[in-house]
Amino acid sequence: MAETRTYHEQARIDQTLRLREVLKTLPDFAKDFFRAIEPRSSAKTRMNYAYDIRVFFHFLMENNPVYKNYTIDQFTAQDLERLEPVDIEEYMEYLKVYKRDSDQELMTNGEKGLARKMSALRSFYNYYYKHQIITKNPVLLVDMPKLHEKAIIRLDADEVALLLDFVESAGSKLTGQALAYYKKTRDRDLAILTLLLGTGIRVSECVGLDLRDVDFKNNGITVTRKGGNQMVVYFGEEVASALQNYINGDRKMITPLSGHENALFLSTQKKRMGVQAVENMVKKYAKQVTPYKKITPHKLRSTYGTSLYKETGDIYLVADVLGHKDVNTTKKHYAAIDEDRRRQAASAVKLRES
Repeated sequence: MAETRTYHEQARIDQTLRLREVLKTLPDFAKDFFRAIEPRSSAKTRMNYAYDIRVFFHFLMENNPVYKNYTIDQFTAQDLERLEPVDIEEYMEYLKVYKRDSDQELMTNGEKGLARKMSALRSFYNYYYKHQIITKNPVLLVDMPKLHEKAIIRLDADEVALLLDFVESAGSKLTGQALAYYKKTRDRDLAILTLLLGTGIRVSECVGLDLRDVDFKNNGITVTRKGGNQMVVYFGEEVASALQNYINGDRKMITPLSGHENALFLSTQKKRMGVQAVENMVKKYAKQVTPYKKITPHKLRSTYGTSLYKETGDIYLVADVLGHKDVNTTKKHYAAIDEDRRRQAASAVKLRES
C-alpha cells in the first residue's frame, strides 16, 4: 500500500519538481544560487525566486542591446557584473508592466510585487558577489522600491456576526441547484469561516489540516507553519461546535477519493479543498455582508489578530499565536493607534462654538 503523504509533504514535492523544470529555463550557473539557499528557504520561496530571476533574463534579451541576440544558455555569471546601475533601474521600470514570455499575457506589479522581484534579484547578485564570482554588484547602487503603508482591512465585530449569521441562513433566499449546493456545503463553510475567525490561521494551514490534527479533548489543532514547523493552536467553544457539527455530520457522510482520506475539509468532488477554493468561498459570502470591503482569508486573519490584541493587549501573545517569527511584524500591524481613539479625534476639535 502506497504511503499517504500529508498535504504539506505533497506540496513540497510538487513545488520541488516545478522548481526543477523552471531551472531548466535559466542559465546553468543559476543552479548554484538555488542550491545554496536550499537549507534556509522553502521550496515555494525558491520556486518564486526562479520565476522572478527568469523575468530578469528575459528582460535583458528583450531590452538590452548587448544581449538581444543571446539565448538563455549563453549567459554567464560575468554578465551580471557587466551591467550598470542604470540597467537595474530600467529593469525596475520594466517590471511595472510587461508581457509574459510564455503566452504574451500583460503582467503588472504593484509595490509588493515589485519589491519581491527586486529582493529576489538582490539575493541572486549577493550570492555571486559574496562568493567572489563577480567583482561588481550594481544592484547595491540602486535604491529599492519603497513600500507605502496601507490601512488594514478587516471585519468589525458586528460584521463578523453578520457574516456567520448569513452563512447559517442564506438557504432561505435560494432555490434549485443553488439551494442544493448550499445545503451540501453550509456546515463545511461555516466550520472553515469560524475556524479562520476564531484562530487566525493562514488559509494554507487551514486546507492542510487532517482529521487527526483536531483535538477536541484540548480544543486544539496542529498546524504546519511557514518553514515546516508544527504548532498547536487552541480554539474556543464556538469553533469546537462548528467543527464537531461538520465532522460528525457532512464529513462523516462523504467517502473521499483515494489520497484524500485524511483531509479535514473536502470539496464537493470529494478531494481536499485547495487555497483557491477557500478564497472563493470567503469572497462569495463576504461580499453579501460587506460589499465595500475586499475580504479574503488573510483579512479574516487580520480580524482575529486585531481582536486578540484589543482583548489582551499582549503583542507577544498575538505574534506567537499568529506564527510571526518577528514580533516587529506584529507590532506594525496590530499595535498602531487604536481606531476607537482615532475616531475620538473627529469630535475633539470644534470648528465653531455652539
